[in-house]
Amino acid sequence: MVLADGTVFEGKAIGKIGTTSGEIAFNTGMTGYQEVFTDPSYFGQIVVMTMDHIGNYGAAEMDAESDSIKISGLVCKNYSPMHSRTMADSSLNDYFIEHGFSGISDVDTREIVKHIRDAGAMNAVISSEILDLDELKRMVKEVPSMEGLELSSKVWSKKEYEVNESGSKKVALLDLGSKNNIIDCLTKRDCHVKVFPGDTSYAEMKAWSPNGFMISNGPGDPAAMPYAVKTVQDILGANDKLFGICLGSQILAQAVGMKTFKLKKGHRGQNHPVQNLLTGKSEMTSQNHGFAIDPESNIGNAEVTHINLNDNTVEGIRVRDKNAFAVQYHPEASPGPHDSRYLFDDFVEMLG
Repeated sequence: MVLADGTVFEGKAIGKIGTTSGEIAFNTGMTGYQEVFTDPSYFGQIVVMTMDHIGNYGAAEMDAESDSIKISGLVCKNYSPMHSRTMADSSLNDYFIEHGFSGISDVDTREIVKHIRDAGAMNAVISSEILDLDELKRMVKEVPSMEGLELSSKVWSKKEYEVNESGSKKVALLDLGSKNNIIDCLTKRDCHVKVFPGDTSYAEMKAWSPNGFMISNGPGDPAAMPYAVKTVQDILGANDKLFGICLGSQILAQAVGMKTFKLKKGHRGQNHPVQNLLTGKSEMTSQNHGFAIDPESNIGNAEVTHINLNDNTVEGIRVRDKNAFAVQYHPEASPGPHDSRYLFDDFVEMLG
């Protein structure tokens, strides 16, 4: 593996023999590796897992958050080609080969994480077929920067579909790269969900007569998504009810005039403490984002409702005089923590 600053790590090949590239980032979660690998928000990223053992409980279809692996590559310390879980459908290695996925193991992930933490997120190339370091260093320079990159259109659903049609409340979900469990959390609360591709207009969704709108998570730079910002502005203009998650939070912020910026190393893991400023309570959260909302850009239309207790970044906002709120983290987290599931209850209650 070669990083953009020329740093080189050597290890063992995992998955398919091949070459892959993307922005390198680290996840501090202790479990749920398949949910991470299939999360559309990770599209275009090579993920370093800080948990020592990856692959020990195999892969299972029920754990997937989308229809395929979305990360560009995996970096881990101890990789197990064998598994000991009766509910698994296959080993993780067979799952990787089936999806044509490549990665690297037996590297010092602690050293890599320290390097990213200090130097910041950067692009990387992993190869188990090209061993010429000069060639790999040339290749990594050609990987596009995540800043200014629009990626949602590469992962959202290409067609509309409905879930739980017997539900009593209708929620239009604007899919910018949605995780499956967002839909599950809504249907478990008796919602009839219709999923729309991310470039669907407000008028098209409104024609379905929903009780409210969900703006999903997704990958890439929110500043490169004016189409989604326009849709959310139209929802706000009609004073319809709205709940945004992760990228949806950043799009809502931009819709009310706030700006977003790229974090040095991002927030990724299941152990990020957040304080709800409305209740004073704190909650452990699952997070996956490389961009954040700039609170200094607020022109008075939004109120910050949640903050990150590690670095005081914005983790939630609501729009003044509107039925709209959003959080930067993942209340639908699967696997947990489940401290933030109350937000779905708040949204469904708001629907009436």
